[in-house]
Amino acid sequence: MSYASHIFRHSKQIKSVPGLLRYDHTLLVRWLSSAALPFTNSREYIVKLGQLGCVPLERDRARSSCTSTLNCYNHSKSAINQSMVTFVGIKHIKSTGTNLKLGSQLVGPVLSRGLSRSPGQNRRSFSSGSGLPPHQEIGMPSLSPTMTEGNIARWLKKEGDQVSTGDVLCEVETDKATVEMECMEDGYLAKIVHGDGAKEIKVGEVIAVTVEDEGDISKFKDYRPSDAAGPPKDSSVSAPPKEDVVEKPKSSPKPESSKPSEARENGGRIFASPLARKLAEENNVSLSSIKGTGPDGNIVKADIEDYMSSRGKEVSPASSKVDKTEVSALDYADIPLSQIRKVTASRLLLSKQTIPHYYLTVDTCVDKLMELREQLNSLQEASGGKRISVNDLVIKAAALALRKVPQCNSSWTNDYIRQYHNVNINVAVQTDNGLFVPVIRDADKKGLSKISEEVKVLAQKAKENNLKPEDYEGGTFTVSNLGGPFGVEQFCAIINPPQAGILAVGSAKKRVVPGAGMDDYVFASFMAVTLSCDHRVIDGAIGAEWLKAFKGFIENPDTMLL
Repeated sequence: MSYASHIFRHSKQIKSVPGLLRYDHTLLVRWLSSAALPFTNSREYIVKLGQLGCVPLERDRARSSCTSTLNCYNHSKSAINQSMVTFVGIKHIKSTGTNLKLGSQLVGPVLSRGLSRSPGQNRRSFSSGSGLPPHQEIGMPSLSPTMTEGNIARWLKKEGDQVSTGDVLCEVETDKATVEMECMEDGYLAKIVHGDGAKEIKVGEVIAVTVEDEGDISKFKDYRPSDAAGPPKDSSVSAPPKEDVVEKPKSSPKPESSKPSEARENGGRIFASPLARKLAEENNVSLSSIKGTGPDGNIVKADIEDYMSSRGKEVSPASSKVDKTEVSALDYADIPLSQIRKVTASRLLLSKQTIPHYYLTVDTCVDKLMELREQLNSLQEASGGKRISVNDLVIKAAALALRKVPQCNSSWTNDYIRQYHNVNINVAVQTDNGLFVPVIRDADKKGLSKISEEVKVLAQKAKENNLKPEDYEGGTFTVSNLGGPFGVEQFCAIINPPQAGILAVGSAKKRVVPGAGMDDYVFASFMAVTLSCDHRVIDGAIGAEWLKAFKGFIENPDTMLL
């Protein structure tokens, strides 16, 4: 065991083999120490491995891996055993005397784990240099298609607690909802890296560590994710790498160090780190007046900060008074961006920039709709049911219009238009945390009472930030109503990608309209609705046909009950 581990950490040749150190070091060392695979001809054996196992890799790359591994043979015969793990997807070779035959897939994660891992999954680490026992690093999971980072709402387990498969470890705030994260393996929670309330944790970043043995918990008291870096970051490398490191500075600094100064003199590009450039732009600092102290004379963040601090000392009393007056004249507060706010902003910006919007508006008479609503609510109150809103009737009418004109129930892709057979209506809900769009699935097949009940439940969950991914994913069309709640008469909504349409519903207003006779006038309530269309999917005539069908259901609501 110790000899195989020694080879892993100190053999330069083995480190150069592609992908070797990506796998489970603990299991590799144990497996390679078993001496279960005798050799008759090392070169012939490795070529045989390349023929059997190089499935995902190109043949030339597999051969180069074999050659690289052969060069390691002079260091140790055990190094040849380790060549198996360089072939991604290789199958276990059973040895019977001197004959080799293809067997079953190697049990455990030695060869397969590297293929299926995605950011945020647990990974087993082994570090003989740091003295840490085998453990599982739990990363921030990707819980929605648009999630790039998340927050830890609270931990339901404490350090030292025993955990089992399926136990809820913590609650994660994603870009759209708060989701419970479950444990994938049995063990003990040894270390919580990011505690309650931790913000903006990237997907895949380590948030906790679990171990198999309770006695190993104390060894992770001062654990940091960087501690598990393993052999590649070990300072105790062999002599050849040291020589390489020493040789490089002799030749590289001379031509490169003069570049920043020459650029300033010639009015060319000034070399600075991205963070330094951003800080300089925010504080109106000219990079040409700053001397860099970074590698090769590059300007770094510390140079900007030093310059700003020295400039502050040189400011005269008169100018400082002017600055204080200007600052005091601006009274503002910076509001932190929530995850849902960031995602909504990026998606709407993408929609406006990439989708060719056009808008169609019609006025619909809602007198008969209001009468039907009163009748239905009387029945609902008598039976103990919940009241039906105008928005529930609008959702039903939109769903039936989509079934009648299915071209509007579609999405654009670069190769084809995808037309959906399910009519799933997203309903825009405004909350203190941002805009949510929970989905009513198969709205064309559900009754008004069922739609009303689901809308109320989902709206409450959105306000409490408790929506699950299945509550808002899979919509094919969106309805946004600013008329009833806010009295907005008419507006144009932005399409919710990848959908091709969204309906903006205004408020109902009474108007005077001509009657049957010359001097006969009557009052009627009209509601303005605007359909936003993706012109790549919905042509103008198709959009107008959909609005005609929607208006027919609204002005003759009895037809929705057929």
